[in-house]
Amino acid sequence: MTDHPPRRERVVLAQRRGARMMRTRMEVQEQTEVGDALVRGLMRAQLGLALRLAVAVVVVIVAIPLTGTLFPALTTVSFLGIRLNWLVLVFALYPLLYVAGRIYVHFAEQAERDFLRVVDDET
Repeated sequence: MTDHPPRRERVVLAQRRGARMMRTRMEVQEQTEVGDALVRGLMRAQLGLALRLAVAVVVVIVAIPLTGTLFPALTTVSFLGIRLNWLVLVFALYPLLYVAGRIYVHFAEQAERDFLRVVDDET
């Protein structure tokens, strides 16, 4: 008889989908390095979104007085006895802030759903 080495067997950890899902969820809950990296990625995505929206809003806010400075005739315009700069504040700036807030909430919730999809459905 010849001595043959034993046949090699491939061992795969957490071959089942449920075990892999639990492992990722546990890494987030136990704050391991992998879980910490996932949470930091979520926070980084939300911070990037907040900064981009803040820059857009600041550009619009700075444009309002800059327009008045570059075109001084606009500062004297009135409509129904109300100066144009106040009308711009009421009908443009405040709705802009509201829409920017709604956009942030929408995309932040989308990032959280994507994060949960990664944690729950990792394959």
